[in-house]
Amino acid sequence: MSVLPLLVALSVAGPLTSVLEAQTAAQGTAPTHGVRPRRLAIRGAMVVEGNGTPAEGPKDIIIEGNRIVQIVSLDPVAMQSGTARRPPADVEIDARGKYVVPGLINLHGHVQDERGGIAQPLDYQFKLWLGMGVTTVRDVSSETPKTLALRARSLNGEVMAPRFYVYARYAYMPVPQNEADARQRVRDLKAQGVDGLKLFGMDKDVYGAVLDEARKQGLRVAHHMAVDETNALDAAAHGLTSIEHWYGVPDAAIPDGVQHFPSNFNYADEGMRFRLAGRLWREADPARLQDVLKAMVKGGVAWNPTLDIYEASRDLQRAETQPWYAEYLHPTLEKFFKPDPANHGSYFANWSSTDEAYWKENYRIWFQAVRDFERLGGVIGAGEDAGFIYQIYGFGLIRELELHQEAGFQPLKVLQHVTANNAAILGEGQRLGRVRPGYLADLVVVNGNPLEDLKVFYPPRADAAAGPGGGVAWTIKDGIPYDAPRLLREVRELVLNAKQNTGAKPSR
Repeated sequence: MSVLPLLVALSVAGPLTSVLEAQTAAQGTAPTHGVRPRRLAIRGAMVVEGNGTPAEGPKDIIIEGNRIVQIVSLDPVAMQSGTARRPPADVEIDARGKYVVPGLINLHGHVQDERGGIAQPLDYQFKLWLGMGVTTVRDVSSETPKTLALRARSLNGEVMAPRFYVYARYAYMPVPQNEADARQRVRDLKAQGVDGLKLFGMDKDVYGAVLDEARKQGLRVAHHMAVDETNALDAAAHGLTSIEHWYGVPDAAIPDGVQHFPSNFNYADEGMRFRLAGRLWREADPARLQDVLKAMVKGGVAWNPTLDIYEASRDLQRAETQPWYAEYLHPTLEKFFKPDPANHGSYFANWSSTDEAYWKENYRIWFQAVRDFERLGGVIGAGEDAGFIYQIYGFGLIRELELHQEAGFQPLKVLQHVTANNAAILGEGQRLGRVRPGYLADLVVVNGNPLEDLKVFYPPRADAAAGPGGGVAWTIKDGIPYDAPRLLREVRELVLNAKQNTGAKPSR
């Protein structure tokens, strides 16, 4: 029997009887930022496994290389008396009073080294993700060759970044117009080494062929639907992996099959498109909508709603004045966010209180639909789509979690959405998304209780009324511990230097 199965068996079978049962824990050293130790112990943590079960602790989590090999429940009385039996380790993290959750998985990210044609350092994005506890990103449509190279470097520990799953854009020019060409496009992308496909609006005559060929090639598919021929019912019929955002779901429940657009509607006009998108959910027939949700569940279609990325539409002032902008908003990104028809998602010129009122109603109905989908047996994921519409990397994902809670999900379920559920959607549910022996060592050590307040994932603010505390202490990706406060400090310095070099005024 190999060492790993033995350790896994010991960790679940009851009292430890091996030499690893040191009378007291070995006095290990503190982790070295960015260096994977041989054997790492996270001591005395409250643990949220990620599968929706309650927190439990205190526990010691033992990592060897890049795997969790042992989780030991500790007797508080024995800990007080100093007689607790603690497995030894070379390196230790003191997690007393802290919570450990699985590494957060961002199901909708974009690797971006520029915004609006202006260079933006990848360090800014990657350190924000890691500093906020994000250990895995499903990259949905970036420059595929570059991101494939980053994926390999991240897996080899050569770059300080999350692990990446690369979903390539299917509809690059020339867009396939028949089944043979559509299937060949899928095979061509598979040959590049991608993990999956990202679809935008699709025509019915090739949709089934694309999903069928993707299944044959072992590729998962994320679909950003639009006002097109295909909708959620087509996704359910052909076995789509996940619907991104929400177009396609209410559309399929409109009685006459199409939203009531004004006669001058132009889909290419983003201001008009997003304004009218705020009136879509109210046109869906409630009974038909339930049938659509049931069909999605039956068809195995997951739903990644990205609630955060449209929030500016219901409250523009909040979006423009988020408290972390002053220290964390890169001037390149700040410029991209300003209303400009040349930049995707920068559509807020002449945005009105009427637009916000419609979008508030949109969210109310959307929240209910997401709750109903999970109640019917559907799988909900969580992703941020940051880099657009006033959302910063990492901060957007935490805001997404807050909006899942606002939609009516308990924090345990919210954390399940962003860990175990996201891992299942990636097809990695047997090695990612849980704090469990045998799983990859992707973990977040948090200063505080996320089940009480999801805001503990945000960096602590110097002027916080509650005083110091909060924020991620350590992000462990593939067994490599990263000092989260250090990463965020480096981001603040990077942003400050960029502002000084460009002469940008401080963000509000």
